[in-house]
Amino acid sequence: MTVVILMAGIAHSSAALQGTGTIKGHVRLSGKNPGNTVIRMGIDPMCGSINAGKRVIQESIVTSSDGGLKNAFVKLQGTFPQTPVPRQPVVLDERGCIYVPRVLGMRVGQTLQIRNDDPLAHNVHSSSENGRNTDINVAQATSGIVSEFRPKSEEVMLPFGCDIHRWMKAYVGVVNHPYFAVSGDGGTFEIDNVPSGTQTVQVWHEVYGMLTKTVHVQGGAIANIDFSYTGAEKPSAH
Repeated sequence: MTVVILMAGIAHSSAALQGTGTIKGHVRLSGKNPGNTVIRMGIDPMCGSINAGKRVIQESIVTSSDGGLKNAFVKLQGTFPQTPVPRQPVVLDERGCIYVPRVLGMRVGQTLQIRNDDPLAHNVHSSSENGRNTDINVAQATSGIVSEFRPKSEEVMLPFGCDIHRWMKAYVGVVNHPYFAVSGDGGTFEIDNVPSGTQTVQVWHEVYGMLTKTVHVQGGAIANIDFSYTGAEKPSAH
């Protein structure tokens, strides 16, 4: 009897594994990195003081030595079974007169917290491009203030800025499922628990726009996919 029970457990685990897999990928810039502009923090003396001795750049295009492209938003396209929306909020910090992180993703209905960690005023400003999410235009007078926003609709990318410090930029991808990621320092990303089958993967970058590919996911296995921008793509509207 013991042997039968063990074998049944193994068979059950195997069946569970066959239902979902993992997508691992790499986003690269194959062309030359054109570089980023230096942010002139001295326009606001308080921002200049916070960043004294630092050379702060506009991190629009961040690559590793092998061309790995950071801050690309990756998501699956399609319709998936509903899953619970995380109760934990996603956090966008105003720190050192820049937004941190520059790119992040969240679920429809999840809470986005925008926090002012600087001892000075910022103004959070975001406009929905599809018109289905509430526009944000909120003053945050000093450190410690937190503003909350809960998007109601999927949106490829919500741009965030600061009306006081025009160089501040951030982008939030809003999706109605949990299958998304942001590429890290080496341009790598990973999406877990992906339903098996052929999946369409979309990548968005603030300068180079979108790329789309398909990949076949097998239960209990890793599916690899690579994206490459040449640098000649049509720039994003952002």
